[in-house]
Amino acid sequence: MTLSLLTLTMAYLLGSIPFGYLLVLVFRHQDIRATGSGNIGATNVARSGGKALGLLTLLLDALKGYLAVIIAMHLAPSTLHGPSPLAVAAAVAAVLGHVFPVWLGFRGGKGIATALGVFVALVPWVALAALGLFILVVATTRLVSLGSILAAISIPLFALLLVPRRSAALLAGLTCISLVSIIKHRANIVRLLHGTESRFGSNKNPDPTDKKVNA
Repeated sequence: MTLSLLTLTMAYLLGSIPFGYLLVLVFRHQDIRATGSGNIGATNVARSGGKALGLLTLLLDALKGYLAVIIAMHLAPSTLHGPSPLAVAAAVAAVLGHVFPVWLGFRGGKGIATALGVFVALVPWVALAALGLFILVVATTRLVSLGSILAAISIPLFALLLVPRRSAALLAGLTCISLVSIIKHRANIVRLLHGTESRFGSNKNPDPTDKKVNA
C-alpha cells in the first residue's frame, strides 16, 4: 500500500511539472497563462512563445508522462495480461498532474502531450496509431484541437484492435485518460461546432474565454 501511494504521488508530481509555463517564463519572461488561450500546453506556447519552445514543451510534457509510467512498471512489472494496475494508475495520475498541477493552483493544460507519453510507455502501437491519426487530421485541417480530440477518442478503440492481451484495468485507464482530455477540450468543441476555432499557423487568437476553461 505504501509503495503504491508513493508511486502514484511521484507520478502526479512528475506530471504536474508545468514545463510550458517554466520555459516561457525563463526564455520570454512572460506568464503563458496571460497570453493566447492561457493554456500551458505546447500549442499555446508555440503560438505565444515560438515554435522552438512549443516543440520543447511537447517533448518534455510527453517525457514526464513516459517516465512516470516506466518507473511504475519497474516497481510493478507487467504480467501476461499487460501492464500492471499500478502502472496504469500511474499513467492516470501523471495526466491528472498535468491537468491539475498543484504548483499552479490546480489549473493546468489539456493533457494531450502527457497522455501521449504515458500511451507510448503502456501501449506503444496504440500511441503510434493515435499519433498518426492526429498528424493526418492536423495536416489536412490545421485544427490541432480537432486532431487532439479525435486522437483521444481513438485510443480505447485502437486498444481493442491492437492490444491482444488487455486487462480491464488497462482499458479503464486508457478510457479515463481519453475522457479527461476530451472534457478539457470542451471550449474547443464549442468553437469547432460554430466554425470559429483558430487554425494552427493563423494569426487569429483563440477565444479569450477559453482561459476560464483551459488555463
